Amino acid sequence: MAIFALTACSEQQPAQPSAIGTEAPVIVPGRPGGPARTATPGERIGQSPIPTVAQDVRFAESMIPHHRQALEMTSLVEARTTTSEIRAFARQIAAAQTPEIKAMTRWLTELGRSGTAKHGHEQMSGYGMATRQELNALGAAKGAAFDRLFLQLMTRHHEGAVKMAGEQLASGRDQRMRLMAKDVYSGQSIEISRMRTALNALPSS
Repeated sequence: MAIFALTACSEQQPAQPSAIGTEAPVIVPGRPGGPARTATPGERIGQSPIPTVAQDVRFAESMIPHHRQALEMTSLVEARTTTSEIRAFARQIAAAQTPEIKAMTRWLTELGRSGTAKHGHEQMSGYGMATRQELNALGAAKGAAFDRLFLQLMTRHHEGAVKMAGEQLASGRDQRMRLMAKDVYSGQSIEISRMRTALNALPSS
């Protein structure tokens, strides 16, 4: 009976990759015709790396210019607003998106891509990108008019980023880009809610 129970239990539980400890060395076979190697301590045998797919690259190459435009808009804030809340929004956006640009650029470089792929407004339509005319209008505005236009454009911009992040979570495979997408999705969703509240609180023009 004991033997039967042990056998049944082992059949019910799927085999898990085993961690290599400090006991006898474990030899890992190489590719056909290639040399074998010794597993390193702590290495898990049996895990296959998750491949990078086109969606992962598309996400990074699109999100970088998207983030850069957000930074372009936040760079206008200090000289044009008199509102501490708008300054706080700009600082928060810059603090989050500057390191994200660097991380995505490094990731693309590891893949042998430059990280400077050009994405025109046509390719980015539907993702909240501001037009050149809208950016010019933002740069020309001051005070309450600037605050209103900034919140309107940045809210739409964030909504586009959340859409891009959702697409990455639905179809992407690379773990680093999926974690990036989760951060974008959660962080910018919160900022959208706060900016909408701030926009509704502005005096009517």
